[in-house]
Amino acid sequence: MRRIRPIFTANEAVNMTYIHELPSWPNFTWRDERLATRLGAVRHQQGRLIGHMSALGFDMRNEAVLATLTQDVLKSSEIEGEHLNQDQVRSSIARRLGMDIAGLVPADRNVEGVVEMMLDATQNYAAPLTTDRLFAWHAAMFPTGRSGMTAITVGGWRIDETGAMQVVSGPIGRERVHYEAPAATRLELEMDGFVRWFESDIGIDPVIKAGIAHLWFVNVHPFDDGNGRIARAIADLALARAEHTAQRFYSMSAQIRQERKIYYDLLEATQKGDLDITSWLEWFLDCLGRAFDGAQQTLSAVLSKARFWERFGDVPMNDRQRDMINRLLNGFEGKLNSSKWAKITKVSSDTALRDIQDLVEKAIFIRDEGGGRSTSYSLSDFN
Repeated sequence: MRRIRPIFTANEAVNMTYIHELPSWPNFTWRDERLATRLGAVRHQQGRLIGHMSALGFDMRNEAVLATLTQDVLKSSEIEGEHLNQDQVRSSIARRLGMDIAGLVPADRNVEGVVEMMLDATQNYAAPLTTDRLFAWHAAMFPTGRSGMTAITVGGWRIDETGAMQVVSGPIGRERVHYEAPAATRLELEMDGFVRWFESDIGIDPVIKAGIAHLWFVNVHPFDDGNGRIARAIADLALARAEHTAQRFYSMSAQIRQERKIYYDLLEATQKGDLDITSWLEWFLDCLGRAFDGAQQTLSAVLSKARFWERFGDVPMNDRQRDMINRLLNGFEGKLNSSKWAKITKVSSDTALRDIQDLVEKAIFIRDEGGGRSTSYSLSDFN
């Protein structure tokens, strides 16, 4: 989806009643009997995962947290169609958490800003959510004061000076309006109510509260841009409170990225429906459960990395080789060949080839099918 503000020719926007226009907004309702079994199962998964991960050694636990947070930042941005550099994201997180890892690279301002927001939400989960904190998150995400080429209000609620905030898709002239947010004149009151509710102790299970907060914030859509990412950060904050830990071992955003179409379709249906949000919460709990299942992949990758260095840790190799091996273990994108090696490590093609051939001779690398200029290499099966 893309966001365009003034669409005055869309009759659909004129005739549609949105959830925030209903008289009882924002008094959401849901059916506990439809959620109880799901909530119990998710809570059980949640406890088992945290217990399992907490039993890992310190280094492996840090590796799992780093891998999870990297995926969370990358996938939350991908949901909105923005692709960040994985190495920059990983390096930025590691530096901010004081982790000593090889291959750190400088990060762009926009990467640093998104990482800063996500880490504040999860690592400082006990700190109150306030409007000033939300403004700081937004300002961190848009350090240039622009979204792409467009100047936006940064660190403050949108002002709608060019028209209503609408979520639309389709070519110009044949746009489809998916949603029209509350008018800017309502935002101060709307967000004051949201923040007070979020910080109140009203007897709602914290996991259910995370799902409601996500939906509520997206419906208000208080910023010119970045609303989806901030909504997911708020949900992560609520989930961290539910778990009483800043250590992240699963990524809700990574799972939402896999279910992106369902996510958007259900959001739209809920935004055009009534205040009974049972269907949304059912999906949220199911998605969270699948995110817990996906955490096993992170654990498998961490254990695999540990096994690799247990086997090959004493094998002589230079810093370039160790760096590139760690990149492969962390999920290198695409095929690795000598030209990519040379570009990443900033050495000549001849040096890159010698580095690779040395690892082949040590049975650490294997040649993939193909030859000549197309030759690529993978880690050998060391499990």
